[in-house]
Amino acid sequence: MGAIDLEHVTKRFDDGTVAVDDLTLSVEEGEFMILVGPSGCGKTTALRMIAGLEETSEGSIRIGGREVKDLPPSRRDVAMVFQNYALYPHMTVRDNIGFPLRKQKLSKREKEEQVREVARLLAIEELLDRKPRALSGGQRQRVAMGRAIIRHPQAFLMDEPLSNLDAKLRVQMRVELLELHRRLRVTTVYVTHDQTEAMTLGDRVVVLNRGVVQQVATPQHLYLHPANLFVAGFIGSPAMNLVRGRLVDGELSLGQYRVLLPAELSARLTARVEDVVVGLRPEALVQDEAPDGLRLPAEIVVTEQLGPETVAFVRVPGLDVMDDVADRPATVAGTVATRLEGSFVGQAGDGIELGVCVDRIQLFDPATGLSLFAPPHA
Repeated sequence: MGAIDLEHVTKRFDDGTVAVDDLTLSVEEGEFMILVGPSGCGKTTALRMIAGLEETSEGSIRIGGREVKDLPPSRRDVAMVFQNYALYPHMTVRDNIGFPLRKQKLSKREKEEQVREVARLLAIEELLDRKPRALSGGQRQRVAMGRAIIRHPQAFLMDEPLSNLDAKLRVQMRVELLELHRRLRVTTVYVTHDQTEAMTLGDRVVVLNRGVVQQVATPQHLYLHPANLFVAGFIGSPAMNLVRGRLVDGELSLGQYRVLLPAELSARLTARVEDVVVGLRPEALVQDEAPDGLRLPAEIVVTEQLGPETVAFVRVPGLDVMDDVADRPATVAGTVATRLEGSFVGQAGDGIELGVCVDRIQLFDPATGLSLFAPPHA
């Protein structure tokens, strides 16, 4: 009943700006789908078109199999949870949660029972007589969720609902959202710019850039098998290291360093391109001896001590590091990032030797930005 289908959906503003370009997407019933991307990528506009808060220039939107593109928000049977919670300040928590029931032909007792049931679900029963100003950010978020849940909609639409919370509370609320979704199994489309939220919450993730879908996949598949340079650089923290290289007759050159591409990766090549962009996740650069024996001499530029691990940004002589990939999170210029043990002791200027796990390499066509590897079989 609650599946959402978008076919060739486009949003073009009056000034000609295309915010969403030919978006085709199917959200399965009960799925938790994340829309992620940098500011201005079109993710919130897409969500607002599903909700009916933004008109669609072209395309079709179906919710539960019913075309809703021309229906007002009130007739789409969805509930939206906003970044600013949108609670009524003069109403109690009880009245805020029960507000969607005001037009239903229910007795006062029935409404109260439904409100209490939702409050129990969200563990906010003791807050029912308070007003929003007396609540913490996390409590307000629960009230906003309660107001959405009590409608029993076909789908929840969430626009960066945790962005106003502090870091610790965001982690707590992510866990609570997941538990709530597992209990309710309501189709959910969730917009965020925070890739940690995207990777931990989503059954699948849609990566958007400049209004265009870059890739739709599970979080793990996005991380391990990015479809293009944008996804490779955007997903992951620290970002994937991107280095210019050459691939000739199965031999991969990274500046003065050379190694044979493993047979299983060679078998997945979709094109023969000599000039390539080599992608290496920070964990693919290790202090231990790499199985293929490729070692890179490096100098530490800066380290970040993160408790269980240390992230080191290092410079490798002769390595042509790409720092100019659009929308890639900023790193220390000319460096590559590596994850080391939390017990690692090193400081700026120290030398370190890193092994390269060549079986984890990603290759991209510098002309198109597309991955040169066919995805592995599931």
